[in-house]
Amino acid sequence: MPSRSQSWTVFELLKWTTDRFRAAGIDDPRVDAEHLLAQALACSRVDLYLQHARLLDEAARVPFRELVKRRLAREPVAYISGTRGFHALDLALAVDRRVLIPRPETEHLVDWILEWVHPRPAPMQRVLDVGTGSGAIALALKHAREDLEVTACDRSREALAVARANAEKHGLEVTWIESDLLDSIPIPVGGWTAIAANLPYIPTADLQGLQPEVRDYEPLTALDGGADGLDLVRRLVRGCAQHGVLAPCARVFLEIGIGQANATAELLTAHGFVEVEQRKDLAGIARVVSGEWPGAESTP
Repeated sequence: MPSRSQSWTVFELLKWTTDRFRAAGIDDPRVDAEHLLAQALACSRVDLYLQHARLLDEAARVPFRELVKRRLAREPVAYISGTRGFHALDLALAVDRRVLIPRPETEHLVDWILEWVHPRPAPMQRVLDVGTGSGAIALALKHAREDLEVTACDRSREALAVARANAEKHGLEVTWIESDLLDSIPIPVGGWTAIAANLPYIPTADLQGLQPEVRDYEPLTALDGGADGLDLVRRLVRGCAQHGVLAPCARVFLEIGIGQANATAELLTAHGFVEVEQRKDLAGIARVVSGEWPGAESTP
């Protein structure tokens, strides 16, 4: 950290920190430096650009120094700040090491559901978010469509505590259930309109090769998807194909990992789903797979 005996401008401090982060192999070093300095000074990143020449003495730099140390230890910025924005600009979610940090890729799943659900007015539409973690999918859906009846579940009681707190913070009404996939989920009359899931999908053998921010800080249970990454996806698809779980013409939306789209599509087809489709993320990776449930009469 720069000398304690002198004052540094905002610009100089950002440049010094960016260089340190880059040398440490941290992705997006400038963005991370801006986030942390804005947090330390209790201002926005935009304010930093308006205050490039502002002098920061030692007292002002103390809290920033501690944040930089944590980032150099590869702790994710979202855990350092305690928040992560998701989907809507004003949907800032509290996150900590009890939950996976919401990713932009998951926003594609939310967008697809919002495109697909019937427009207002419509009969009650019931959406289930399986493995909700911080509540990102469930809360984004409820935030965008207050008319949806949204239920979310997770096998982790600690994760559900985070999700409930996020719902209370944003004043969003979601039903939260502790459940291992569908095991403890009551089936509504007529079945679910849609089931969404961003389940652990990293193959076990790949876990040690993940970036330190993920491998060393995010919960293993939210990452490990078994030998090929699809253990929990298989269990969920089997459960969704049980009689009465899904309404006729309901859809399942699954976020998956790199190279898993075709296997997931085949899995859905093998369990009686039709109109199976894939959608790519901004990197061109097939990231979300969805299938329609035609009704009990079409179940193999």
